[in-house]
Amino acid sequence: MKTILVAASLIGLATSAGAQVPGDAKAGAQPVIGLKSQPAPYDTKSVINHPRTIGWPEGRKPVAPQGFAVTKFAGGLDYPRQALLLPNGDVLVAEARTKPKLDADPEVQRGQALSKTTGFSANRITLLRDTNRDGVAEQRFVLRDGLNQPFGMQYANGRLYVANTDGVVSFPFTPGQTRIDAAPKPLVALPAGGYNNHWTRNLLISPDQRTLYVSVGSASNVGEHGMDEEKRRAAILAIDLSSGRETLYASGLRNPVGMAWAPGSPVLWTAVNERDELGDDISPDYLVGVKPGGFYGWPYSYYGKQDPRHANEKRELLATTLMPDVAVGPHAAALGLAFAKGTPTTQQTAYVARHGSWNRSSFIGYDVLSVPFAAGRPTAAPRPFLTGFVADEKKGEVYGRPVSVQTSEDGAVFVVDDAGDTVWMVRRSS
Repeated sequence: MKTILVAASLIGLATSAGAQVPGDAKAGAQPVIGLKSQPAPYDTKSVINHPRTIGWPEGRKPVAPQGFAVTKFAGGLDYPRQALLLPNGDVLVAEARTKPKLDADPEVQRGQALSKTTGFSANRITLLRDTNRDGVAEQRFVLRDGLNQPFGMQYANGRLYVANTDGVVSFPFTPGQTRIDAAPKPLVALPAGGYNNHWTRNLLISPDQRTLYVSVGSASNVGEHGMDEEKRRAAILAIDLSSGRETLYASGLRNPVGMAWAPGSPVLWTAVNERDELGDDISPDYLVGVKPGGFYGWPYSYYGKQDPRHANEKRELLATTLMPDVAVGPHAAALGLAFAKGTPTTQQTAYVARHGSWNRSSFIGYDVLSVPFAAGRPTAAPRPFLTGFVADEKKGEVYGRPVSVQTSEDGAVFVVDDAGDTVWMVRRSS
């Protein structure tokens, strides 16, 4: 059964790093790792296929490759979404949930309720502390509550930066603290909310701690509310921390969530959640090494192909649109990204958390992939790393859903499972 689930979760991923880009991709583009030839739009009917989350039975946990052990670092959380590992070993977890939309399609409302994506939002940051370093957090504290759908967190310059859905704020903070009572200091306001789960705002600090990068997902699936609604969205913003000056770092990224620096490289990598409603296998989510000022196609094109919902619009952009680097499966909801630490640069690995599909007739995602890297570049197609989140696809049941991933200097991988209300730790067992 495990083998079948792993194989099913990788539908749409190529087995060769030499897979070719579809026909009308711009000339001279490098092949996209993991991309197979894509079908035509609407080859299959767009479906709504939300999972039903049933939680983790006692004694069951995700499955890691041989040589790795999985530990429940912390359970009983309230829809954890993102984690931050602090220098002293404490782990911060942002707990927040999508707010129900009363005017949404009833079928969508029902599916989101079954999958636990909507409902009461805890709107807090919890601190987890593993005092004896056995892989289980014995202590937990509410570090800060009363936030507005917090997601991204970064620690730098004696301050904790927190990305609420409507803006980034910071607090004076010293690792070891278990409570923040200071008033938040606003850094930048952001457009709030968004299509499905696009309320998340992630953060990444530059290596010199002078610039804070903020990812902001689109307000729509494919610009159907007009592009005036998409200002400063579907983008990564760069904030100069000394002046507060904001620049548009990259655009045309429908829902960039996971962000990370490849070891030994100055390139910012992001995991992008792509568009819906074109059929089962269009369009794959992806990883990309972001070029400053680059445009990546949304909503006009995907992988060099014009989106039929924007036929003959902005065709001149196709010549300058940049291609993804690694395809990680259509509708898989690639939301988390982190690079392995504590390994030689010749053995780099990127971990990608795939939250799982809702716009596909058969499930895809619900796992964590590993992507081999060398010298700051991907070298081969993604492969399974953490699986076992699907309980019974025929019944549409899942135990949990990985949403984000973080790595520690000792090589451990922390996987945040929002629907499972759990943070898992994966580390080598030998």
